[in-house]
Amino acid sequence: MNLKTISVAIASVFCAFTATAQQAPTADQVLTAFEKLGGVHAGERRNHILGVCVSGSFVGAKDAQAYTRSALFSGEAIPVVGRFSLAGGNPKAPDANKSPRGLALQFKLPGNSIHHFTMLNVPVFGAATPQTFYAGQLSNMVDPATGKPDPEKQKQFRETHPDAKPLGEFMAKNNPPVSYANSDFFSVHTFKFIDASNKTTLVRWQFVAEDGVKRLTDAELGTMPARFLDDDLIAKTKKGPVRWNMMLTIGEAGDEQNNPTVYWPAERKKIQAGVLTLTSATPQKGADCEKINFDPLVMGDGVAPTADPVLLFRSPAYAASFAKRLTGN
Repeated sequence: MNLKTISVAIASVFCAFTATAQQAPTADQVLTAFEKLGGVHAGERRNHILGVCVSGSFVGAKDAQAYTRSALFSGEAIPVVGRFSLAGGNPKAPDANKSPRGLALQFKLPGNSIHHFTMLNVPVFGAATPQTFYAGQLSNMVDPATGKPDPEKQKQFRETHPDAKPLGEFMAKNNPPVSYANSDFFSVHTFKFIDASNKTTLVRWQFVAEDGVKRLTDAELGTMPARFLDDDLIAKTKKGPVRWNMMLTIGEAGDEQNNPTVYWPAERKKIQAGVLTLTSATPQKGADCEKINFDPLVMGDGVAPTADPVLLFRSPAYAASFAKRLTGN
């Protein structure tokens, strides 16, 4: 084999490797990675395994009708079933973990239509693409020799995936909340609002806790009981309603719409778009929220997704996880 032939062969292998590295992972690959990281727990979610069910209502502000024809903003009370959760697939993970919290909502719209919001208590996501998300999972795999993730692999991931940096910086500066009721929640992704004349507006939103954001101190991180989030919210709703104000951020031409790791300019116009009122919280086992697949692409008329690859990937990943839960796997 001459030098030219060898060079061509090496180039072919390199191109094949590069193409493979750039391919998006499958939903099954991501779920398998969650199972390796958190274990396999039959009939349970592969991510956000720990959670608490909630119910209440949402009253959308009619001011939002200037941007969308969605029935969410009719001004009428819309029944809501939801779920607060802790990120990750390990049921033994402590509630004080420095990881994101989730809030998923299912709105029961008129005409038996439903709409989902699937939010996090961080303003940006940890990956701009499914490839980065999957690479982050692989970098956190436990090294059998040490029983812990390899710090060098984690460092290499951070150095080669700058899109993971914004969330890392936010998490480093912001401890977890003392309560789900004392946490804001963000759409993270950009969505399209479509009005009565079919005009499209890019939007993001934030659910602002009426009782304010309160975070654990560094000292409390190591002294809190393993489980406190669910009991705290159950106790709070027994005393009275817990509320969040939905603040809608209106995008402008040129604002990033397909990368959930990029912040929008702080000066963007904001309007109050509604109030979420939760009146009940219960353990998730056997409750209404347990079997709901909170797919963020389940939308009613007047709202549409962007081409954000992470947003679009979440739907098949959620479906694959849901199928495993339904079959008891």
